[in-house]
Parts: sequence; C-alpha cells; structure tokens
Amino acid sequence: MVSEAILGRITDPQFAGCQVDYVDIEWHETFKKLHKKVTHSGQQIGIRLGDDVLRNGLNAGDVLYREGNDIVAVRIPPCEVIVVEVDRGHARMAAKVCYEIGNRHAPLFWGDHDFQFLTPYNAPMLSLLSKLHGVETRVETRSFDLSRKISAVVHNHTH
Repeated sequence: MVSEAILGRITDPQFAGCQVDYVDIEWHETFKKLHKKVTHSGQQIGIRLGDDVLRNGLNAGDVLYREGNDIVAVRIPPCEVIVVEVDRGHARMAAKVCYEIGNRHAPLFWGDHDFQFLTPYNAPMLSLLSKLHGVETRVETRSFDLSRKISAVVHNHTH
C-alpha cells in the first residue's frame, strides 16, 4: 500500500467505527517526506508525502491510508527524554534552559506545565542541565507530542 497524503485525524467522524492499524513513525522522522515502514499487523506501507510535511510534520493519530473500513494511522513510539523542571523561585532559569538546549540545536518541547521542558535524551545534555541552579532533571520514557514543540525545527541539521 502507498500513502501520498494525510487523510485526516483518527478522531474525525469519517473514521468512526473503522478498524485501525498503526504504523510507528519515530519522532525524529516526522518531518521526512519518504518512508518505507511495516504496520503493527505486518503490512508494508510506502509513504510519499508532499512539501507540507516539511512544515507541519506527521502527528500521532494522522490517518495515512484507508481501504473500506480499514485505516492506517500514525503512532509515535515513546523514547527516552530529559524532563527539565525549573523551580518557580528561579523562573529566570527557564531562559537559560531554553538557551542551552537551543544552542546545541536540540529539539525542545513544552512539558506538562509552564516550568517543565522536554528534550531528547543524551548524556552530555543531561550533565549540562543537571548543573544549572534551580533546575531539576530526570530521564523518562515518553512520547513526544509534536504540537507542543517550542524549537522552530524538530529535524536534525548540520552546519
């Protein structure tokens, strides 16, 4: 099967009652135009999307394929993330956290509240952030919600 467009969201009324098969798209692949994947049920799917995906990316719950009552939707699997908690008494450190993460060109996401941030796990980043005054860090396994991204670009790039 081949998908060339996002048909909607799994929560849209036209997909009510459909049988859902999921395809895992890693968070760092969500802005790619081309994919060759296998769904949870073992079906191969080719994904060839237009330039819109470069701006908006794929999100969990996007429907990529429909045949009759069967649909294929995106699932973004969990990964290790650094959860950064800025103490409200040190609110200015939020700017420092965002600067340090952005300075390393790492993706940055809002957490569960205004003083919580998420970034993909790597040991040097954890070490750096753990040394900041008024900041607590921990490593958790979570799925990124791309609608909560702060950084302008989620995909990697080089200079």
